[in-house]
This record gives sequence, structure tokens and C-alpha cells, in this order.
Amino acid sequence: MRIHLPFTAFCLTLLNFSLHAQGLEISSQFPQYWTFDGTPTVLLGGSDEDNLFQMPGVEKHLDTLAQAGGNYVRCTMSSRDEGNVWAFYFDNEKDLYDLDRWDEEYWERFSNFLQWTRDRDIVVQIEIWATFDFYRDFWEINPFNPKNNSSYDSQRTELKDTVPTHPIYADNPFFTSIPAHRNNMKLLEYQQKYVDKILSYSLAYDHILYCMDNETSVTASWGAFWSTYLKKRAREINKTIYCTEMWDPWDLNHISHRESFDHPELYEFVEISQNNHQRGEEHWRNGLSQIERLKLLDNLRPVTNIKIYGADGGRHGGGDQDAMEKFFRAILFGASSARFHRPTSGIGMSADALSVIRSMRTVLTRVPFFEMEPLDMLFGKEENEAYIRGIVDQTYLVYFTNGGEVQIAADGEWQLEWIEVLGTKKQSSHTALASAGKINVDCPSDGQWLLVAKKITEP
Repeated sequence: MRIHLPFTAFCLTLLNFSLHAQGLEISSQFPQYWTFDGTPTVLLGGSDEDNLFQMPGVEKHLDTLAQAGGNYVRCTMSSRDEGNVWAFYFDNEKDLYDLDRWDEEYWERFSNFLQWTRDRDIVVQIEIWATFDFYRDFWEINPFNPKNNSSYDSQRTELKDTVPTHPIYADNPFFTSIPAHRNNMKLLEYQQKYVDKILSYSLAYDHILYCMDNETSVTASWGAFWSTYLKKRAREINKTIYCTEMWDPWDLNHISHRESFDHPELYEFVEISQNNHQRGEEHWRNGLSQIERLKLLDNLRPVTNIKIYGADGGRHGGGDQDAMEKFFRAILFGASSARFHRPTSGIGMSADALSVIRSMRTVLTRVPFFEMEPLDMLFGKEENEAYIRGIVDQTYLVYFTNGGEVQIAADGEWQLEWIEVLGTKKQSSHTALASAGKINVDCPSDGQWLLVAKKITEP
């Protein structure tokens, strides 16, 4: 039988070693971006599952992602899919879970996953509370449901045996256990044990981001409580961690999102995946405006997209093309990360997803990306035709959604490098001379293209 140390005793052992010198940090020079092992980076990813540590063959999946230039995955601590295991020991004699004992396979999967991702320099964004595991059919099989365990009952915890409503109604008292709400000591005790168990593994690593919930509609006090708790646990072993919350409303101007945007003391980065329900120019304007708002509030920090929605035949509309456009727009308007959501809500790690990641990573090596900013310098542009980021009069990066021709405000001679996102991956390069204060750029063909324009000479 394996012996499990209490959290504090386990974490004290972490003080005796360091896996890597720096790992993931917020850049001091470019505070809306991350550094990884001291180098500024953009986080690009995609995967075919959200609770990736539970996925069979995950090592190969991670290899494929890394080979394409991907370095970012999602890890919901979820167990609701076929073939998943739950965190707690199942007592076959009682036909119930024992919340005072752990399922060894669950934690071994998690432990291995953290090591395998660090081996490949892939950042993991963990979601502590997998919201949908606590509602409807999934609550019926969840070990935290009092009818499924021998550790507590519904009277003591005030938990319901059945929660038939969608999470948007926040009907499960599981999310009101904290001192600011019901202060249910018995339930909170087991929630704390579970969180401590997660941290006993994750705090040994330096490539982890923490998100409190998935598409939550509960009160802000819940996320604030757990974010504060996680950071205090980390400080006890002299570590710095980064936390966020993911709210349910699709409109980032909804007041609930201000609980993240306006509280950098609680949330060191801002998760805006729900913006990816928007499309086209609205997606661009809304994402850009949130970053501008952070600047105005003087608390600029990384903005992440752990879920890029859209897939042909998927639940969220828009299709594959829409998903790929969102990915590029998010990076160009200044988000620190983008990851394709799992099928069928996203394109996961499809061939097209890998091409997008590979193309974006290639372009990042061609330009001084972190010194660039979104610009309004395109003329003759049709709706959702092209988007630009750059350093005025020096370097421009333009994304075309499906071919097209635009003009860029510029003088002098320019070197134009074209990179095809899909298809045959054609690349071409030529020079262009500005005329009447503009250079004309015409895509080599239809399809998605990236253009890198660099100034050669003054007029």
C-alpha cells in the first residue's frame, strides 16, 4: 500500500530540488506575455481531449503537438468521459467511494502527464473544478455526490442527490461550501483534501497555469477563495503560481468578467475563451478592446484562450475555417495564448490545426513579435478580409482569411514574404515599392495566408 504524505510534509520535500531554473513566468519586459525558461513565448496549442491526462496514448499526442511547434494544453480535472477514472478509491464491498482514500491510477495518470508535458516544454492550464461533472447525469456518478460515497451524507453536507439543471443556474450547493457562503466544514474538508492532492503533484513543476472553474456561473467569492488558497499554499514553499477564472457569459463586457479583469491581486492572467463564440470583426474588436481596457486600468497582464471554438458539424457553429480565423486573430490582437478546443466543439489537433500552429510558430521566428502591436493601417479591406500587427514603418504581419488584396500605409521599398497556412505550404518572397504612401499586397491565391513585410529602404 502506497503511503501518502500530508500536503505540508510532501511539499517540504520539494524545497530540496528544482526541476528547472525558471519555467513559466510573466514577462517583466512584455507583461501581456509569458516567458518560458527566460525567453518570451506565445502559447499555441490544440488537443483532442480536455482532460488530457486521462487520454490513452497521450505521450504520442504530446509529441505530435510539440513537433508542430505547439506548447500549450488544457487539463480539466474531469472524469466524466468513457474510460476515465475518478480521483477516489472505490470500495467494491460497499459499492461506494471512500473520499479518505485515493484512486492510484487517477493520480498516476496525472503525475505522468505533468512530467511528460514538462519534458516537452508544454505549458499546462489546469482547471481545478470541472463544472459539468457536478450537474445532471454526471453528478449522478460523481464521488462527491453523497449517495455515492461512505464519507459523508446529504444532511451533513447539504448536498443534493440529484441536480437536474444546467450549470448556468448554479443550483449545486457544492459551490457554496466556503466560509463566505454556507461555511460547510465537512464538505470543505474534502474539497480541501482534493485540492491539496492536486497541488502535491503540480507544485513540483514550473510549467503550470491554474484556472478555478470552467464556464462558471457561481458567485465570485468561490473563485476568489480558491485562488487565494492556491497561492498561499504555493508561497508556503516559496513558489509563485498564476491563477485565473473562466466565466460563462459570451460577452466579455458582462459584469461577471470584471471579477477577473479588475482583480489582478486574485487573477494574474485573464481567460477570455468565451470571446471565441464571437466571429469575424466582432471577435477582433472585442478581444482588442479588453486588452486596451487592461492598459487603461494599469493592470496589463496575459490574456489567454484555452478554448478556440468552431468545427464543421460541431455544436458551436462557424466551422473549421471560423476556428482557424479566431486562432490567428487572437494572437494578432495580443492574446498570450490560443488553443483549439476538442472535437466536436473545436478542431482539436486535426491536420489543419497542426498546420495553423506550425505556420504561426514559423512567422513568430520572422518578426519582433513582442515589440509589435495591432494596427489600423489597411486600406481597401473588406469585412473580415485581413488583420495587421506591426511596428510602424518597420515591420508588419498581416493575416488574410481567404486571399484578397489590400494596401498598407507605407513609404519606401519593402520585402514581402508570403506563407501559405494550409494547402501545399507555399512560400514566396519579393519586393514592393510604395506609391502615394501605400504598398499594395495581393495574396498569391485564395486560402489563408500570412504576410511578413519588412522595410528595406527609405523613399
